[in-house]
Amino acid sequence: MLQIQDLSLNLDNKPILRNINLSIHRGEIHSILGANGTGKTSLAYVLMGLYRPTSGRIMFEGEDITELPVHERAKRGITLAWQEPARFEGLTVGEYLRLSRERGGGSISPERCLEMVGLTPFLYLGRAVDGTLSGGERKRIELASVLAMEPKLAILDEPDSGIDAPSLDHVVNVIRTLAKGGSSVLLITHHEQIAEIADRATCLCAGMVLKTTNPQDIVRFFRNHCRECLHINRPEEELVRNI
Repeated sequence: MLQIQDLSLNLDNKPILRNINLSIHRGEIHSILGANGTGKTSLAYVLMGLYRPTSGRIMFEGEDITELPVHERAKRGITLAWQEPARFEGLTVGEYLRLSRERGGGSISPERCLEMVGLTPFLYLGRAVDGTLSGGERKRIELASVLAMEPKLAILDEPDSGIDAPSLDHVVNVIRTLAKGGSSVLLITHHEQIAEIADRATCLCAGMVLKTTNPQDIVRFFRNHCRECLHINRPEEELVRNI
C-alpha cells in the first residue's frame, strides 16, 4: 500500500531523514521503534505532507503522492494521530467523532468508538474537546476519531504517550481493530511493549533505517544497541555498514 523510496529530509541544512526505504502492506501493523530525537515524528510529518522531503518518493496505492498537500492525502485515506492531540474549541466529543466518521466514510458509531478506547459514552459525548479534558482523555478521543474514520493508512505517533497503564490495553485494541478492518497502521513509538504488537518493525536511528524484520528481533536489537546508547543519533559504524 505504501512505498517510501530513498526518502531524505533536511531542515535548516541539517539532515533529519536519510535515504529511507520502507514498505507498508495493506492491513499490516508496522512499528517504527527508536529513541527520542531519531527522526520518527519527522517521518510521520513527511508522510502526512506537513514536511516536504528534500529527495525521494512516497507511493500510495501505486500513486506518487510526494507533492500532494495534506488535504489531498487525507482524501486518499491517510490520517495522522498526533503525539500531542489537538483541541477543537466549540465542538463536543460526539460532534467531533461524527465529523470524523463522515470525513472518512466510516460506519462505526461514536458510542462504539468511545467504548473501544475505554471511555463511557454517556459521560463523554456531550463534553467539549477542550482544556477540560486531560491529556490522556484527549489522546483516547483522538484514537476514537481514527477508528471512526476507518482510514486506509493510520499513522499513530506515540499513541501510548500520556496513557496510564490500565488504559494501555484499549490502545492496543484500537490498533488491532484498525488492522482487522483493513487499515494499515504505521505505529511510531519508543516503547518496546507497543512495538511488539506489530506484524513487522523497523529500528530508526539518526534518520536512517538500521533494520527491518519481525518485532521481537527489532526489540532485541533496540535493547542491545539503542536503549542505553551513549551516542544518540550517531549509530555505531558496524550497524551502519549492515544497513
